[in-house]
Amino acid sequence: MKNDVISPEFDENGRPLRRIRSFVRRQGRLTKGQQHALDNIWPVMGVEFNDAPLDFAALFGREAPVTLEIGFGMGASLVAMAKEKPQQNFLGIEVHSPGVGACLASAEEEGVQNLRVMCHDAVEVLHTMIPDNSLSMVQLFFPDPWHKARHNKRRIVQPPFAELVKSKLKLGGVFHMATDWEQYAEHMLEVMSSLEGYRNRSESNDYVPRPESRP
Repeated sequence: MKNDVISPEFDENGRPLRRIRSFVRRQGRLTKGQQHALDNIWPVMGVEFNDAPLDFAALFGREAPVTLEIGFGMGASLVAMAKEKPQQNFLGIEVHSPGVGACLASAEEEGVQNLRVMCHDAVEVLHTMIPDNSLSMVQLFFPDPWHKARHNKRRIVQPPFAELVKSKLKLGGVFHMATDWEQYAEHMLEVMSSLEGYRNRSESNDYVPRPESRP
């Protein structure tokens, strides 16, 4: 696995650009199990960042609906969903290698075959590797709330990001978000309500309860 979760960006004069990012990369120590998974399972289930669109049928060896999860943490719920829905394909993106290792180890233990993972900036992956109109669902569970006012601009849920996600969803696809921070929930609702092309699935046009399908 390459150690390059962020691709360098430069202006026309060759000066590096600084894009506001929604994450701070914290490199924790890998457990032996996580390292084993990165060494042995990553070559099978890992996807390196590449400046070319993915062919999902080739990646998974079949045609099936694709769910993309952004920021899967240690991967417990993602692996559980993939195991529960073998008829679907799942792609997870996480920037922290211990989480990627833990997810891979869990997938191996559970015998999950319909899951692939990446260790890279999800916004770059969406821009570069995810074909338009290709995803059935995008999941964003408990992103960093950046609760201090001066850091609110770092929140991943912003109009440009939501528009980018929309371009990758098939017609009728779902962008499913969850947070346990009330102010972020209000921010999410405000952003999504300001955009055309999305329909809130809440009957009261605000929030929906946690679905039974989510572990």
